Parts: sequence; structure tokens; C-alpha cells
Amino acid sequence: MTFDAFFLSRLQFAFTVSFHIVFPAFTIGLSAYIATLLGLWLKTGDPKFRVLARFWTKIFAVSFAMGVVSGIVLSYQFGTNWSRLSQAVGNVIGPLIGYEVLTAFFLEASFLGVMLFGWKRVPPWLHFLSAVIVAGGTALSGFWILSANSWMQYPTGHEMRDGIAYPVDWMQIIFNPTFPMRFMHMMTAAYLTTAFVVLATGARHLIAGHRTESAKTMVRMAILMIALTAPLQIVIGHSHGEDTAKYQPAKLAAIEAHWDGSKPGALVLFAWPDEVAGVNRFEIAIPGLASLVTHGSMDALFKGLNDFAPQDRPPVKIPFFAFRLMVGIGFFMVAFGWLGAWLWRSGKVFEERRWLWAAQHTWPLGFVAILSGWFVTEVGRQPWLATGVIRSADAVSPVTAMQVAISLALFVCVYSVVFTAGIMLIN
Repeated sequence: MTFDAFFLSRLQFAFTVSFHIVFPAFTIGLSAYIATLLGLWLKTGDPKFRVLARFWTKIFAVSFAMGVVSGIVLSYQFGTNWSRLSQAVGNVIGPLIGYEVLTAFFLEASFLGVMLFGWKRVPPWLHFLSAVIVAGGTALSGFWILSANSWMQYPTGHEMRDGIAYPVDWMQIIFNPTFPMRFMHMMTAAYLTTAFVVLATGARHLIAGHRTESAKTMVRMAILMIALTAPLQIVIGHSHGEDTAKYQPAKLAAIEAHWDGSKPGALVLFAWPDEVAGVNRFEIAIPGLASLVTHGSMDALFKGLNDFAPQDRPPVKIPFFAFRLMVGIGFFMVAFGWLGAWLWRSGKVFEERRWLWAAQHTWPLGFVAILSGWFVTEVGRQPWLATGVIRSADAVSPVTAMQVAISLALFVCVYSVVFTAGIMLIN
């Protein structure tokens, strides 16, 4: 492993984007939850919904601020660490990120003040409308960012001239073939993440005997969301996987640790991929099941890693293990949500302390699953930053390893302080 400017720039971006992504994902789900609470308060007049909305709005404000601050850093890194990427694809990516600022961020910022400070200053209907607009703005922000990311995964609607991508068809660029399922997958993940945070908070209050009625409301709403959305996420994830099989075969091969394309793909439950020898060590697998899941037949063939030149293969271990962690969490979410729904239907959910005890510790699951999914998405795209357009190694800026190492160390220190302060403020 060579600690050169290229490696350190990748490590720095991985660190900053991993820190950043959890906050937009949480605020996307939390803003929708706050809007729902205010809508229920407006409809029923029940004060418990207003109390919960005010409680979660404070947490939203802190999370939103941390997401904005950490997101600005990413924009600067495109120029400081990856300037050649900006030169090659800036004509396409630049406008997409600009649309995110001009539409989503301005929309959020315009109505965020009303949402945060309008409790006694504006009519309830206007306060509710502001929360809906903020929730729509966060979702719209995700739309543009995921559109840009999807284009980098599978570029379409452009032409290349002298190594630079020029837009030709903006509809093809925005609605990239991999975009719809990726967008739905991410939005559902954001809502599930928030649901588990709400569930854990309500369960913790119930166990402690605090805010009983509000806590029960949080638990009920979270169970309903999880029980309905978690199975849907499995379906969306499967469709997203089919898109990956069609448009990004090298990524699929890395996810499945599938080496030999002349044989049907086995579903590898566990293995240690040996990238030097091109085999899986200690493999436990179900023959043909990967072919069935991704291509609809246990006899279907799809490209293995050995079908790609060594320089065109993505790293295997990170996508392989991160994918299994993400899927495992997904199935646990389904089981836990359905168990909670059964206990609720049986009238036992608020008395079953073992389930409540487990529920209060489930809040990190969504964040871990989101990070795992992003590791699969971004590492599985390698060695390309924009597939077929520019490789990661060709996109790095002409900076020294020492410069990147110093900035990385500073980021780790500052982010550690910011993250700790944010968590303490939320608690």
C-alpha cells in the first residue's frame, strides 16, 4: 500500500463523505416525519403531535446544520484534490450540483426559518406548509445529487471531445438508467433510518417511564413505517441489483465475489476473496442462487472478475462484505418491524420490555446500512470515477502527499470535535 497523494486523496474523500452522508439521509427522513406530525396536529388538534414536532425540530436543526457544513467541504475537494475530474466532467456534473443549490437548497433555506421559529408567529397551516416544503426540498436535494452520482456510475446523454464530456441530452443525463432505482433505494433508506431513530427514542422513554403518551406515539408511528417500508426496501434493492447486473457487470462480480464467468454464479454467504489468486478462500455458497437472483435462472451466466482485465476490476473485499452487511441489516429490519407490528396488534408492545430494550439499541442500524450501501456503490465503481470517461488515478490534482496528509489530519481532528459537539447537543 503506497501512501501517495492519490491514495490519501481517496482516503480523505471517503472520510468526509462518510461523515457527511449520514446527516442528509437523516434530515430527509426527519423532515418528512416532522411534516407528518404537524399535519396530524393540524387535522386532529391533539397537542401531543405538536409537542413531538417541536422536539424533533430541534434535532433536525442541528443535523441540518452539520450536514450543510460537512457538505461544503466536499464541494471544495472537487477543486483541491480532484481538479482533473472537474475538468473532464464539469460540464455535466457542475450544472446538476448547481440545480441542487438553486432549487433544493434555496427552497429549504427559504422556509427553514418559518419551520424553526414560526411556532407562535404564523398560523398552524402556514407552519405545516413550511415543513412540507422543507421536506420536499430535502428530497429534491437527494434527487439532484443522486442524479449526478448515477451519471458517474453509467454516463449517458453526452459526447466526448478531447477527453472532455459535453452534454447532449439533459433528460438522458438526469434520468440515467441506473438513477430511478438508486433514488428510490436511497430515499427509502433515509425514511427507514429515521424510523429506527424515532423507535429507539420512544422505546428509551418508555423504559425510563418518561413522556409516556408521546413515547407510545413515536413507537406506533415507527413500527408502522418500518413494517411497511422495510419489505418495500428489499423489493427496491432487488430491482436496483438487476440494474447493476445490466449496466455495471464488474461491480456485480465484485459484490458476488464471482470469478469464473463460464459457470453460473453461486450466492456466496461467506468467503475471503483472494484478489491475487482470483479465488475465494473458506467459501460457503449456494450454487446457482446468485444467477437466479440477478438473472432469473440458476443456469444463467454472467461475467466474472476474471473476464475483466486486472486494471479494470474493482476492489473486491469492501463491496463483498459491505453488501452482505447491508442486506443482513435489511432483513433484520423486516423481521424486527413485523415482530413489533405483531406485538402491537396483540396489545403487548408497550409491556414487552425485552423488545423495547432491543428497540432502544436499533438506532444505528440505518446509518450503518447507508454507509455500507455507499461503500458498495463507490468502491464497486472503481477504477473509474466516471465510468468510461475518466479513471480515479487520472483525476487526482497535482498535489503532494504531505499536503493531503496534513489536510486529512486536520479534517479528522475538526470533524471529531464537531461530531462530538453535535451529538452532545442532540442528547
